[in-house]
Amino acid sequence: MYRMIVLLSLVVVSIPLYAEDWPQFRGPNCTGVSESSTDLPVEFSDTENVAWSVDLGDGIGCPVVADGRVFTSAMVSEDEIGLYAFDAKSGEQLWVRQWPIGDRDEIHLTNSHAATTPCADDERVYFYFSTLGMVAVDAETGKDVWHKELPVPYFVFKWGAGMSPILYKDLLVFCQDDDLNPAIYAWDKRTGDLRWKDDRRDMAVNYSHPVICETDSGDEIVVGGTGLLVGYDPETGERLWHAKTLLRNIKTTPVSRDGVIYISLQSGGIANQWLVSVDQADTGNSDGRLTRDEVQGFVGERKVPEAFFEKTFGRGDKNGDGALVGEELDLAFLSPENFAGASFDSTDPADEFIMAVKGGGRGDVTDTHVLWKHETKYTDHIVSPIVVDDRMLLIKEGGIATCFEVEDGEALFGPKRIKNAGEYFASPVSGDGKIYVAGANGKVVVLRSAPELDVLAVNDMGDSVLGSPAIADNSLFIRTRSSLKCIR
Repeated sequence: MYRMIVLLSLVVVSIPLYAEDWPQFRGPNCTGVSESSTDLPVEFSDTENVAWSVDLGDGIGCPVVADGRVFTSAMVSEDEIGLYAFDAKSGEQLWVRQWPIGDRDEIHLTNSHAATTPCADDERVYFYFSTLGMVAVDAETGKDVWHKELPVPYFVFKWGAGMSPILYKDLLVFCQDDDLNPAIYAWDKRTGDLRWKDDRRDMAVNYSHPVICETDSGDEIVVGGTGLLVGYDPETGERLWHAKTLLRNIKTTPVSRDGVIYISLQSGGIANQWLVSVDQADTGNSDGRLTRDEVQGFVGERKVPEAFFEKTFGRGDKNGDGALVGEELDLAFLSPENFAGASFDSTDPADEFIMAVKGGGRGDVTDTHVLWKHETKYTDHIVSPIVVDDRMLLIKEGGIATCFEVEDGEALFGPKRIKNAGEYFASPVSGDGKIYVAGANGKVVVLRSAPELDVLAVNDMGDSVLGSPAIADNSLFIRTRSSLKCIR
């Protein structure tokens, strides 16, 4: 009996134990919260407390961790995108896949062509690129499993593609709301067979990831969009409910917890957005009119597809004079069935809100399932909220923090500075009682998770950080624009 116990003990300790995965954008259910990692670092830098570091090409996508492997993307050259796999413990490169990016569109300098985040499980890695489509590769070898071509997205504004897939049970879910073919897809993650698709033609451009809401009536896939928060049936893709609570667009990803979806967003009227942008580009004449030539002039050498003029511009040009004026701008860029956000004649075109919406409803739940909604001046249009310890923390450009109770949205503290002014694109992540806030200037602020602001450290990574860090196995994985580092 003694020998058997010893043998069993040897077998158990010889198997690698992975305490936690961070399988997609912002980890488990896109929450940004690690429930199991401990002893996470407070003070570190690009050289201090670095377990390993690898140099990579440009990229702003987030790292993900599954089954002891870390995956991230990077530009291999001006013409190739790469997907990399590393051993999470040692940093050893396990494999790299490379694909030509083809005829890609111009993007904003802040963005990168390596902007999307893969998702992964212990068998496969799933990766999206605008001209490639969706691919699944073997997590151990990097070899092809399946590949699905998708419509190449088009964005009139030079924001570029930035959406990433998420995993739910045996589904791979991907939402792409662009200016031509907005849609959400659900594939069988093993085979790539399309289970369902919803054409989201009532949406304008959005950058909000799907999240899973657990309710008494079953799980729902909840996605933010133009004007609407939508709950989908995971099995069929049917729209179960919608809440007319959002604005013209949403770039933040909600947090779902205990059947409630917590949202922060900032947006403005599309008409004002267009007129200001055209005038700033010096292609308009400040006459309040938007013509086809001005649209083409605004985007420069990027050719505007004729489908955009037919689908969008033509919808608003009610009198057929070739120009959009006043209300015609809103009619063009917003679906008549989904007229959201500030309108052309609004005196305050920008709106900012935090809110909580209960899942599990059916039909229009605007008046029945919005638990609370508060206007605030301190939301950010890109940085997603983090909900931890029954508190909702927001970080705004300039390093401004505000914190709210999740029960009723009442303020706990803020606005307060977190000792690092500047731009923020990465969303906060949390573990071991700490919250990590990465700035575009390369500083990572460590906060104590508390009902008052408590800055523990400001750490310099020596390079810009635009992707949210990953937390797994008591380690912090940080993707700078030129490297991937494991902090332990």
